[in-house]
Amino acid sequence: MRAVTTSPSSPCPVPDVDVVLPCLNEADALPWVLARIPAGWRALVVDNGSTDGSAGIARAHGATVVHEARRGFGAACHAGLAAATAGIVCFCDCDASLDPGLLVPFVREVLDGEADLVLGRRRPQGRGAWPAHARAGNLALARLLRRRTGLRLHDLGPLRTARREALLGLDLDDRRSGYPLQMVVRAADAGWRIAEHDVAYLPRAGSSKVTGTWLGTWQAVRDMSRVLHEAPRVRAGGGLSAPTRR
Repeated sequence: MRAVTTSPSSPCPVPDVDVVLPCLNEADALPWVLARIPAGWRALVVDNGSTDGSAGIARAHGATVVHEARRGFGAACHAGLAAATAGIVCFCDCDASLDPGLLVPFVREVLDGEADLVLGRRRPQGRGAWPAHARAGNLALARLLRRRTGLRLHDLGPLRTARREALLGLDLDDRRSGYPLQMVVRAADAGWRIAEHDVAYLPRAGSSKVTGTWLGTWQAVRDMSRVLHEAPRVRAGGGLSAPTRR
């Protein structure tokens, strides 16, 4: 496992990258996040019903805004994926807990054909970055994921990168908190090569919309547990498809 990654200063040599940023009332965090989008990449801020002016702030900082009326983390993420046009799509939280600049080596790894899906393993920086109940829920899900797929991952965090067409081919249909897990489960079932690297995880701006409380954590775990009980999806022709590698 690599050491905690810091934001690299060199831009990605291939700018055909869209970064999906699901957003619900993140006005305070948006300027910090958008200032760290690598040069040449496009930020897709998916406004999921914000009432604090997040959409206007995103536009003012150069982002493309996508509106998704259906509430839910998965609904926002998938709306961003559907709106993306770049060959590579990244996902990052919009709460200033993760620096999108950390995605540069993830993109390089996918472009170089070393992995099909790259995930960030969150390493808390300072007290309060990752509440105990959220960390406990994440650990439990990682163990269940290992039992379901054989993957020895430590985190199901939001920082991730893959090819757009391959992601669309997974036919993700969870629109709640299970979306990030469903992406990993279906990718594993399809034989994708999945990599995980440490990333610095900072105290977020404001309170979490998903795991800010024990109740929210429980609801997220329930959504994800449902995903873990999915049967592997067999595609036309009788097999599970892996992404096309170039």
